[in-house]
Amino acid sequence: MTAIYFITLVFLVAAGYFLASQRAKVLRAAPNGAALHSLPTYHGLLGAVALFVPMLIVYAIGTPVVKMLATTNAFSFFPSELASDPLQRGVILRDVGNIIDGRYQGDPSAALRDAAASYSSTFSAGRLIVLGTGVVLGLASLFLVLSRISPAFRARNLFERFVIAVLILCALVAILTTVGIVFSVMWETYRFFFDPALKGRPTVAQFLFGTEWNPQAALRADQGEIRTAFGFIPLLTGTLLITLIAIVVAGPLGLFAAIYLSEYATPRFRAFAKPILEILAGIPTVVLGFFAALTVAPYIRGWGEGLGLDVASESALAAGLVMGMMIIPFISSLSDDVINSVPQSLRDGAYALGATKSETIKKVILPAALPGIVSAFMLAISRAIGETMIVVMAAGLAANLTFNPLDAVTTITVQIKTILVGDQEFDSAKTLAAFALGFVLFFVTLMLNIIAQQIVRRYREQYD
Repeated sequence: MTAIYFITLVFLVAAGYFLASQRAKVLRAAPNGAALHSLPTYHGLLGAVALFVPMLIVYAIGTPVVKMLATTNAFSFFPSELASDPLQRGVILRDVGNIIDGRYQGDPSAALRDAAASYSSTFSAGRLIVLGTGVVLGLASLFLVLSRISPAFRARNLFERFVIAVLILCALVAILTTVGIVFSVMWETYRFFFDPALKGRPTVAQFLFGTEWNPQAALRADQGEIRTAFGFIPLLTGTLLITLIAIVVAGPLGLFAAIYLSEYATPRFRAFAKPILEILAGIPTVVLGFFAALTVAPYIRGWGEGLGLDVASESALAAGLVMGMMIIPFISSLSDDVINSVPQSLRDGAYALGATKSETIKKVILPAALPGIVSAFMLAISRAIGETMIVVMAAGLAANLTFNPLDAVTTITVQIKTILVGDQEFDSAKTLAAFALGFVLFFVTLMLNIIAQQIVRRYREQYD
């Protein structure tokens, strides 16, 4: 029925566009007709919108209402205590759906057959009512638009207002989605720290300044006593250590590649080299994780053993090197675009004063492009902080408080993934710890961006 509704919607929208545009063309072609305020195309678009919006609203409101009524009628054949149990409700709805689709195994009870018949009849009648109501309201809206079409009718203004309203709605959806994510994480974080029903929850100070991370707890008596600890410091240290290694690798390589491609490379070489460099950004992170675990990590371990160093089989250095390779395109591509956007007049002025090419790059081009370059670095850092697969496969899951890049470490995102793997009940401190980690990671990323903005404001050079 949904397909029929939207096929009808498409057909009527096309018909509405044709009728409204043709009516405007007839008025324009009349012997004594005045000039139209808006082109016939805008009249047609307004007619299509007049049909589309009411039918879409009717479908969006009517479909959930019909489903709710059909479900209520189906549960009326069962005892109230059975219908009020969420688990039993799910089983009944599944059986009702199987009976309607002809996939039910066995002989259903009389109550189940009656519920399926009631659900099917109510749902079918409701969908027909929704279809009829949508068509009637859509046609009524179309006829209202057709009756108002005249040489002075401002169809273009009305259609542009509709487009502006749609754009505002899209912007609000994006903003409200972000706000919803932030508030949902904040609420679960609040529960993690202050819900008295949670056993083993830490205080804020214990979480932020604790030096041990072990969210596990004993599930059976024979497991003995397992110490549960929610210290955030080891995770933050591992995250910053791997990110630092990655940015030390990607920062110079990406920036120098951008300078060469924008200032020294020939157009032919640039057209070939830049797409090849950007292919790195399209490699799946799981592939990079395999490369780090099977190639880079064994090589680093063998190199360290040759020098007499104790290198873990999974090390922060291996993960950081491969992650740095991954974020090189973020720095090089964005920095290249920013450097190319610096006006040519600045280069010409520097050359006219006797500056060499390297002096022009250091003294003029890079200061002018500094805000964009800092933004590229911050995007790369944020990408590195949020990476999971490479760390899981190359750095491990051990929450070690160490600054040694040859040791195994873990990151905040890896622990969030580890905690939330599988079916989880959100009534334990272990599960809610993932939201606390996400909230603190959000705050850390926000602080990094604020620091970057302050650096840009301090060293920005403006030109007339």
